[in-house]
Amino acid sequence: MYQLLASKIHALYLQQAPATGIGLFRLLFGLVTLQEIFFLIYFNHLIFDPIPFMDVEFPMITTFLWLWAAIAVCLMVGYRCQTASIANYLFWLIFVNFTPMQRDFDGGFDLFMIGANFFLIFMPIDKALAIDSLRKKLATPFIHDSQLHPVAVSRLTYYLPIIICLGFLYFDSAIHKMFAEHWRNGLGAWLPSSIPYYISALDMSWLLNIESLQKLIGYTIIVFQFTFLLFFHFRLLRPLYLLLGMALHLGITLSFNIYPFGMGMLIFYSLMMPFSWYRQIGVWLKKPRPILTVFYDQLCPLCNRTVLILNHFDILQAVDFKPAQIHARDYPALNGLDDKTLLVDLYALNAEQRLYAGIDTYAQIFIAMGYTALIGWIMKLPLIHSLASSCYRRIADNRARLTCDVSCIKQSNPVFPATLYDQIFAVEQPKQQKRHAYKIAKILMVIILFQLNCSLHYGLLYRLKVDTRQSPITSAMADMSNALLMFSHTFLGITPHALYLHDHFEGYNHLLAITYLDSNGTEHWLPFINEQGRLLAPNWGRVHSMWANIAVTPNIDEVRLKKFIMKVTAFWGTKVNLDLENTRFIIKMKKINAPSIWEKDLRNNNLAGDWRAIGTAEWRDREIKINLPKDIDAL
Repeated sequence: MYQLLASKIHALYLQQAPATGIGLFRLLFGLVTLQEIFFLIYFNHLIFDPIPFMDVEFPMITTFLWLWAAIAVCLMVGYRCQTASIANYLFWLIFVNFTPMQRDFDGGFDLFMIGANFFLIFMPIDKALAIDSLRKKLATPFIHDSQLHPVAVSRLTYYLPIIICLGFLYFDSAIHKMFAEHWRNGLGAWLPSSIPYYISALDMSWLLNIESLQKLIGYTIIVFQFTFLLFFHFRLLRPLYLLLGMALHLGITLSFNIYPFGMGMLIFYSLMMPFSWYRQIGVWLKKPRPILTVFYDQLCPLCNRTVLILNHFDILQAVDFKPAQIHARDYPALNGLDDKTLLVDLYALNAEQRLYAGIDTYAQIFIAMGYTALIGWIMKLPLIHSLASSCYRRIADNRARLTCDVSCIKQSNPVFPATLYDQIFAVEQPKQQKRHAYKIAKILMVIILFQLNCSLHYGLLYRLKVDTRQSPITSAMADMSNALLMFSHTFLGITPHALYLHDHFEGYNHLLAITYLDSNGTEHWLPFINEQGRLLAPNWGRVHSMWANIAVTPNIDEVRLKKFIMKVTAFWGTKVNLDLENTRFIIKMKKINAPSIWEKDLRNNNLAGDWRAIGTAEWRDREIKINLPKDIDAL
């Protein structure tokens, strides 16, 4: 088996592919990370304070979160990619393992992001759609973009993250689904879509009320997850698995209130998209012909660097940059300018042969590039235009120029630190390439063993209730398994993907919400759960997980429930400027139904149930007194 795996790895190692998909994946990964950091900043007192706003355990937490956000921005735009990817990985590790973020506010995708970020460190993320690739171009400013070869990377860097982060996760998830009755009945997507705590504001009842369609969706998900590893890499089947997977995770993003998980999974499909699709999208985006021609001084280092920067961001290729010394006399509109005047400013001609100069040229460039048009229009505003022209004139009149032809310049080959990808993949000797490929195969075998250990431990032994402590040998093996689980869980994000199964929904027949009485005795709903029982935005993601998966469960733990009632009332009470000392919170409950067989209009019936008060919560001297029935489950 190892030899077969190693030979496949070696073959993929040698095959080359465009770097565009990797660059897009890095950009999207940074964006998903950034939005999650902003979420943590907004809810930092709820998540990290023992008592929100009253007992602040981590005063510097927002400082570190903003630092993390800066690193995520660097990763997103591709600046110092290697350093940013390592730093981002460390931040995920620290926040997940050393703060309440994972224990009480598991976002459902934290460990997945750790695993994805681990692979990101070794991927060629600086080769496309990255500031780093521009930095390398700027080091040799007199080499035009047209003289550079398209960047290609090893195809293996596309396959490994898909296999491990998607394929292994899907297979593990499918194993767990087989133990859940509602999944076996084909209702795995229908049931959570009918429980108020889990749904978004998007009304999907028209879709949920088609029983045959819901069962088709449920069984398709199971078949998709079981077969993904086996068939996704076949050229003819890849588009099918791509579209099914994207539809699955887009559905999660839109219909559930765990949108970060849906987006985190969805971005991996940028690695699955056929390379021909990227090429075709490039053809569609590219202008049939440039709509603006710009003439620059070929002997000006600043001008050459400016052209490289603008050309790098001209995604639509709407602007054609040409050296004035070579091409200006081919355009009659420029004949009125002598050679000296021609090199004083940056000139441009549009499709109607209208001539622009100086700051007006820059404004036209931004407008022509499309997505930066707003910058160009702002530059045309009278006051802005005057200030920009003055700044441009000062720089243009004091720029340095070469005193000889470009051919006399000795082009240096700047040395950039080799990334981990370069050290592993950018080798030329066949023997060394094979050695590296076989090392990757060995590492992959270890990761496969880690995943098998997790799937067997939780997916089979736990589900089948096997007693692993019945003998010294099995007990020792269980301890070894737990040690491996701890390591792979912490550093690789390998964890059981047992979401929305029977052990969560079985007996889930009640919802809890919180209201409060104002000074006039009028009752209001706290901006947390509404009258229907839905968690309101922005209480989604990890805040939803705290309430719907930990506080309120089929078998409610009174200590945990009171802890989170304390946190929610302190946080949202402060947010809406309530005087906590003089506010009475009311704990409400309503009954719902969570069957394992299809039931028409279940979503609307669960949303329409009646609430009744079952308890109160009041703050006195920074302490909360919560009155609840002893056995809520029996109500």
